[in-house]
Amino acid sequence: MPTLTVEKEILELENRYWETIRKRDVEAAIRLTDFPCLVAGASGIGLIDKEAFTKIMSTARYTLHDFEIKDAEVKPLNDDLVLVAYKVHEDLTVDGKKIGMDASDTSVWVRRRGEWLCAMHTESLAGDPYGRDKK
Repeated sequence: MPTLTVEKEILELENRYWETIRKRDVEAAIRLTDFPCLVAGASGIGLIDKEAFTKIMSTARYTLHDFEIKDAEVKPLNDDLVLVAYKVHEDLTVDGKKIGMDASDTSVWVRRRGEWLCAMHTESLAGDPYGRDKK
């Protein structure tokens, strides 16, 4: 069986993480996460511990129906630390309303005890970089 390059392995893990969100598989997401995990997005920033992460995933007010990762860039910093950035399209239902959303995301993956774990994730909604399209 051919070995995966680090770049391919990290992209597979990133896709797997999105699948855990789509399926609401909290336990699988926990296994892929380095706690506390640093998160940043439109709602703010947070250093999320396992208990808070479990609550966030279990009480989400949205349903992710589908996603597509595109234009990914992967940058290994050393044998145990990898950065990834990509565009993502998400099809969701939020508060009962179906929407499509485009964003740019980043993740930091760290290898601990031989396993890759997501230590940080950010999401920036696509649009005008100065927010003029949000008024």
